[in-house]
Amino acid sequence: MPIRCIIKPSEYHDSVTLMEIARELTQLPGVSDAAVVMATEANKSILREAGLLLPEIEAAGANDLVIVVLAENEVAAEWALESAGKHLVRRPQASEGTTVAPRTIQGAVRQNPESNLAVISVAGQYAAAEAWEALRNGLHVLLFSDNVSIEDEVALKKYAAEHGLLMMGPDCGSAIINGVALGFANVVPRGPVGIVSAAGTGLQEVSTLLSRLGVGITQAIGTGGRDLKEAVGGIMMLEGLKALQDDSETGVILLVSKPPSPTVAKRVLDQVKLSHKPTVVCFLGADPVPITDAGAIPARTLQEAGHLAAAEVQGHTNASVGEMIKRERVDLEARAVELRKRLGTGQKYMRGLFSGGTLASEALVIWKDTLAGVRSNLAADPGLRLKDATRSEGNCAVDLGGDEFTVGRPHPMIDNDLRIHRLIHEAADPEVAVIVLDVVLGYGAHPDPAGELGAAIRQARGKAASEGRELIFVTSVTGTKGDPQGLDRQVRALEDAGVAVCECNAAAARLSGFIVAS
Repeated sequence: MPIRCIIKPSEYHDSVTLMEIARELTQLPGVSDAAVVMATEANKSILREAGLLLPEIEAAGANDLVIVVLAENEVAAEWALESAGKHLVRRPQASEGTTVAPRTIQGAVRQNPESNLAVISVAGQYAAAEAWEALRNGLHVLLFSDNVSIEDEVALKKYAAEHGLLMMGPDCGSAIINGVALGFANVVPRGPVGIVSAAGTGLQEVSTLLSRLGVGITQAIGTGGRDLKEAVGGIMMLEGLKALQDDSETGVILLVSKPPSPTVAKRVLDQVKLSHKPTVVCFLGADPVPITDAGAIPARTLQEAGHLAAAEVQGHTNASVGEMIKRERVDLEARAVELRKRLGTGQKYMRGLFSGGTLASEALVIWKDTLAGVRSNLAADPGLRLKDATRSEGNCAVDLGGDEFTVGRPHPMIDNDLRIHRLIHEAADPEVAVIVLDVVLGYGAHPDPAGELGAAIRQARGKAASEGRELIFVTSVTGTKGDPQGLDRQVRALEDAGVAVCECNAAAARLSGFIVAS
């Protein structure tokens, strides 16, 4: 079957638009596969695995747009490429009598003077300029865009702090402000816990865990993943923490981040000391001693953080949370023994394919207890860093929402295609025993992730069965019953596909680790 492509040098389109066009192309008669992506190295690797990497695509640059199709014949291939070109130049037409949307933030402020927050999601090279315009117009900002320089981030956050504004991001995926969900946030109740998180899926995991425990939130402030790095200094974590300390409706504070630099951690903990409000601090896997010394409550994992914050609200002891996790661990070990019986002697590796970077990080923290040398594109230890995030080695976990995968394509919480391609590839390896997935619900996320992933899981398990192997899939679902996708419906769909679904990401990590370590 012919493979044909078009390369459009230095042409940018919104990644969701590219995803939609690619899906439309695959529905055309005679088209077997199609991709519409930027020619980044990660995307080239994906095209290579799919058998779609032509020499001219290999030679293209990261700023070039690639349209490639695999078709049954030349006519179908040319028709698909022509259709893609028409889609790219198509522009929505305003209906008669409709209000014309403002083209700039300043125009939006004039049209909606009561607004006080801007959500910005544009290509990284334009994001800082848009954020500056919003801040200078007196707006709080949630900057969803990534690929923004750290120098721009520091300047934006310093200006925001000096002017009493929140500058959430860059790369801020989630927030809930005054009950309004922003980015990939979930439907959670109002309540007494205030969250500040330098992790989007970390914010989602703890807020949904609280919801399932019957506890709501006042605010959930995202900071962006680099906020607690030395270069940024925790500017927005500190501003959010101060705001919650002053907020009369917030009774318990919960801070979430990957381990910050020691000087930034001290700065944050010094601010914690200035308030008598119970404060749970989850610096994933970090030393708990400085946190305890600051009068705060240390949490090693997101699971512990959610349960400890709920315990403060409900009057339970911290020890009761520890006992609950111990009981869960015993149950998971027993479950792992039974699942392991299904595997062949040559199946020994675990592969984690995550859409949430913080969920992958939590899993890495947990696997330290049972597995040695788990590799990842997130590993802090250079010796455990994957040489190539597109190729697995031994036991490993990949954050598919990392910058290297999201340039020129939608985030994997929106588009499952990248993860499905990787899932099928990993499942073909006869040494793989377990594939671990996170499924994250909420506004903006895929409308039915379990439906798409479930179909791919059935395919992968069927192929393994035809070769005399069984594959074990383990997952958790981050979400609530009120989310658009429906928590219960998503769990049922995954279980129907033969997936072992756990109560939370930490439990899924423990179960998968026990299976391959036993």
